[in-house]
Amino acid sequence: MKVDQASFSFDFDQWKTLAETDPEAFERRRQAVIESYIGGVRPSKRQRLRGLQWRVDMERRRSNNPMQSFLRIYTMMWDSVCGERGLLQVCTPSAARGQQKRGRPSAQVVSIDGN
Repeated sequence: MKVDQASFSFDFDQWKTLAETDPEAFERRRQAVIESYIGGVRPSKRQRLRGLQWRVDMERRRSNNPMQSFLRIYTMMWDSVCGERGLLQVCTPSAARGQQKRGRPSAQVVSIDGN
């Protein structure tokens, strides 16, 4: 199943109905959409996306129910934003990170008398 990324729209109710009525078809479609998306990105990004998808799939398999799966993936997402080497740390200049760790704001003191 090849999915045109530009025209793909997500219909939650349709996916929900498919999951409830035919879980195997839901899983096949889910995998096809993911694979189609990954196949449509630049080759240099594919390996990273495949690794991320593998991690998501492993968290889903390790979970006992959908809510636990959601919470594991949600936590994984927030760790990638706020955790060590996460998005916030990468996007924050190193001097500011040092100040944030000590709980003090960073500032440059400037003399107002011109000296």
